[in-house]
Amino acid sequence: MTTPPNPASWLLRIPEVFEDRTREILDGLGASPLKKLGTDYHLVRLDDPAVLRDSRWAPFVSWNLPVHHAWPCCPQKMDGFVEKAAQAIFRKFGESHPQTLLAGPLQPGAPHPYYKHLATNLRGRTLQLFPPLPAAADVEAQDPSVPSLFCLVGKEGLYCGLQSPRDSNGFYPGGTKFIRQADSISRAGAKVVEALHYLKLLRPAVPDGARWLELGASPGGMTSELLARGFQVTAVDKAKLDDRLAKAPGLRFVRADVETYRPAEGERFDALLSDMNGDARSTLRQVVRLAAHLNPGGLVIFTLKGAGADSPDELTTLTRAAVAYATASGLAHLATTHLTYNRHEFTLFFEKPD
Repeated sequence: MTTPPNPASWLLRIPEVFEDRTREILDGLGASPLKKLGTDYHLVRLDDPAVLRDSRWAPFVSWNLPVHHAWPCCPQKMDGFVEKAAQAIFRKFGESHPQTLLAGPLQPGAPHPYYKHLATNLRGRTLQLFPPLPAAADVEAQDPSVPSLFCLVGKEGLYCGLQSPRDSNGFYPGGTKFIRQADSISRAGAKVVEALHYLKLLRPAVPDGARWLELGASPGGMTSELLARGFQVTAVDKAKLDDRLAKAPGLRFVRADVETYRPAEGERFDALLSDMNGDARSTLRQVVRLAAHLNPGGLVIFTLKGAGADSPDELTTLTRAAVAYATASGLAHLATTHLTYNRHEFTLFFEKPD
């Protein structure tokens, strides 16, 4: 594979919920801002790209891309943009042999779909120029460790880069898959669906029929999404679940306070999920306690709430303490990230070692 030269700039996606603290986050990363793109993208220079992996500030960057090719322009005002852009992309990356090519809008939530359609047309035309790409049809069939060609387009122009989905922190251009919420019980359901998509970057998917223990399950948004995917769920909460879950196949509801809940002797689970509100330290203590009932290789998905952390620095301190406590208790830390459907919170992934 031919690798493009070192990028002159990077595209960082910092979620809009942290907009008022963006400068503090960029300073923590050692990033020099060049331009704001779309709603939450930032074109920056990075002295050390390793900070996107190693820095305590890294979880604030939900997705990143080295910019190997940029065309600042207004596509909507340019005749033949798609053809010109496709030809330029092929000239730049044709010898790089990416595993696939993906394109998306710089502002995916824009009310007018112009740039979403433009990204689709650009991808289609560019794929015609490249040799057949095996993972082009199924985004999540990509090998997370092999470089893909990502392209983002918006009113500010075109920005492309070659990087693996794992290093970019998502299979899709800009992050993870959009989750429809029209009939969901609560918005929390979208978080666990997105977490399951994200998990494929890290390890094999949770097997069909796996047994989940969900803490603080009410009203049942996450529960319903797990059940819809064929999992068995033991849901624990002192508040009741939504009536739509009454007699749902695969569900066992335990109406109890999580702190007093004790699984039956010998009861084991394949995965544990917690999106509980309240103090992150006390909720994590319950997660660690109940992780003793996981099978070897069992998964933990834990939403670390930022309540009481009034600044990014305080949130990073809280996150580092949570990871240290969990790992000292025997869990292996897989990743910390900000999912699209998170607010002032991070999602932490752990695994119980074999």
